[in-house]
Amino acid sequence: MSQPDVQQILPLSIPKIIAIANQKGGVGKTTTAINLATAMAAVKKRVLIIDMDPQGNASTGLGVGHDQRLISSYDVLTGDATVAEAMVSTGVPNLSVVPSGVDLAGAELELVSITRREFRLKDALGGTLAGYDYVLIDCPPALGLLTLNALVAADEVLVPLQCEFFALEGVSYLVKTIERVRKAFNPGLEIQGIVLTMFDRRNNLSTMVESDVRGHFGDKVFKTVIPRNVRVSEAPSHGKPVLLYDLRSTGAQAYVHLAGEVLRRDKMIRAAS
Repeated sequence: MSQPDVQQILPLSIPKIIAIANQKGGVGKTTTAINLATAMAAVKKRVLIIDMDPQGNASTGLGVGHDQRLISSYDVLTGDATVAEAMVSTGVPNLSVVPSGVDLAGAELELVSITRREFRLKDALGGTLAGYDYVLIDCPPALGLLTLNALVAADEVLVPLQCEFFALEGVSYLVKTIERVRKAFNPGLEIQGIVLTMFDRRNNLSTMVESDVRGHFGDKVFKTVIPRNVRVSEAPSHGKPVLLYDLRSTGAQAYVHLAGEVLRRDKMIRAAS
């Protein structure tokens, strides 16, 4: 695997928690979570994915069967299990997952009456992440209590943005939500970056969207774009990240380069703080 620069990044003492969020469905959140985590793990970062989507696609895409989901992120949110108890090892060295279970679909209603409902995930993560470098939270395609818990627990938000006509309009809602969360619950929350997904250079619309997004958000947009790629779409059905399914594919290589950007940005932020 081509890994420019990323091998030289030193181990982290405090894990960085990154929520991967966009209220719009089908933009590549789960695909990004799985493959970004895999690329990080390939350069010896210890990574934990927390599957907060009731659909459980991140768990499935990492080959975690339903028989391995007896303890899930639902149990963590309700306080019936710790993060450590819910963790499941994956077929990727250095990568674990807290899987999603079917009960998570009802968690939105159950959390309404629970004390500190917005802080359930943050409280559960406190003091339990020793040895991990990164925690990636795969959010559901909605701005409900599950996503709110992820944003309150996170240090940063990574926003996958599909190259389509309404892309900017959708992300503007998310930015407003992040601002509200910052003011009310998590003053340190920042947008780490926006990654353009499902990019097709043969399509003028993709190029127009890229130009608009870069013009609006500037350096917040990652240089790496994730192309439309059949191998990326096929990989989850085999329970594998695309980096394991077909490393030489353009989609896999794009995620390798995205990981390099994420790690370099984080290194610069830590060095400046």
